[in-house]
Amino acid sequence: MQKTILSAALLLATNLYAQPKKDASIEEAARRSAIRSFSDFRDLLRIPNDAHRPADIERNMQWCEKAFRQRGFTVGRLSGAGIPLLLAERSQGKALPTVLIYLQIDGQPVDPSKWDQSSPWEPTLKKKGTDGRWSPIPWESLAQGPIDPDWRIFARSTSDAKGPAVAFLAALDALTDMKAQAAFNMKVVMDFEEELGSPNLPDAVRKHGERLKADRLIIFDGPRHVSNQPTLTFGARGICEVTLATYGPRQPVHSGNYGNYAPNPVFGMARLLSSMKGSDGKVLIDGFYDGVVLTEKDKRILAEVPDRDDDLKAFLGIAEPEKVAGSFQEAMQYPTLNVRGLQALYVGEQARTLIPDKAVAEIDIRLVPSSKPDLLVGMLRSHVEGQGYKVLEGEPGEEERRKFPRLASMQSNCSYGAFQTPIDSETGRWLTRSMERAFGKEPIRVRMAGGSIPISPFVTTLGIPAVVVPTVNADNNQHAENENIRVGNYIDAVRTFLAILTEKP
Repeated sequence: MQKTILSAALLLATNLYAQPKKDASIEEAARRSAIRSFSDFRDLLRIPNDAHRPADIERNMQWCEKAFRQRGFTVGRLSGAGIPLLLAERSQGKALPTVLIYLQIDGQPVDPSKWDQSSPWEPTLKKKGTDGRWSPIPWESLAQGPIDPDWRIFARSTSDAKGPAVAFLAALDALTDMKAQAAFNMKVVMDFEEELGSPNLPDAVRKHGERLKADRLIIFDGPRHVSNQPTLTFGARGICEVTLATYGPRQPVHSGNYGNYAPNPVFGMARLLSSMKGSDGKVLIDGFYDGVVLTEKDKRILAEVPDRDDDLKAFLGIAEPEKVAGSFQEAMQYPTLNVRGLQALYVGEQARTLIPDKAVAEIDIRLVPSSKPDLLVGMLRSHVEGQGYKVLEGEPGEEERRKFPRLASMQSNCSYGAFQTPIDSETGRWLTRSMERAFGKEPIRVRMAGGSIPISPFVTTLGIPAVVVPTVNADNNQHAENENIRVGNYIDAVRTFLAILTEKP
């Protein structure tokens, strides 16, 4: 009996010892600094940041330059073909490793009429009522009395990705409050064209490679796992964009006068698109999934992510998912073929009795590390040709219209590739230790995120291993109307970044 009790005690002690220990000082310092930083967050959110408008981007750039200089960084612009990158540097000592930190500052365009507030550029604090609706509450509530972590701040770029950027600044301030120093040298690169696909990033990385050299790369961007638990993401898919058009008459014509004679390009487009994917969601283009191999070890890693199919379906509002793979995490390991937009004349009150002159489909292909962008785009083109279409680079001329009964045009652009860093890499172990100190438990480790982040040039050109540190709530409406960030997630972001700053790589 005594031996049994002793064994149980030893087992309990071992389990307690193995449990990661949360650093309470980090939690408290981060919370205080986060609350102080809400005014900075509000100021930055008030500056429009659509990268199509260089004057607004310049205001954002100047705000960031001032903020980092105030915190002891040397700041410079890395010129390129378009809007420059901003690089902020702070050295803690030659013997320490250097970490490159990527922040995105620009945001998606907005349609103010579809937002449930006066302006997407006026940050609004809201509380969810018993009826499920969000109602404004005074901004000053963030500085007075207890804070409800479920409150949300609504504005463009709250989550994607000014929230993480200002949370990082707050973590730097918390570090100063603790009279501590970062455990590594910092290079912070800020991208002001991410939502445009960062078209000038590859050239800038090649041109300024020496200044961007680092031992590690971390990306402060993206949503946590849908469970909202601390998360690390070790890869992201790349992206190609394709514009596909099918053609009918030279110009729209009366559907009564020419119906049953003039071919309608919408039906051609519908048949083309339906030939590309089966009813189960699998791409039907020959060879599209070639090269994707998941080992048993890979599948075990994927199975460790605590996804619940019922929760995912409820979150998305769907009855059944596509059948590309056996689970959500496995599905993220395959390239995608998505129709992101369709256009052919008018709908609603503007609808007219016309046969369209053309139908346009905007397509995106998400890439995985084994994907070859040019090969996949070439497969798509060959598939369209295999359906009997003459595929052009631009609009058809009169000769082509008379010669070919099925006409299409196709333009493509591959913005950036995929990347994947091993979970058990040195960078992965370092960030896991940081998260354990911040939250007292292991983070969820995701092998490959579904979205795309334009940092592959850092990985491929400079050879820097990269890991994404996502912090925002998954239901943040990024890119859409009423984008928001959960206040509790913002505070947790400051805690996350402070733990990373104080953990030696």
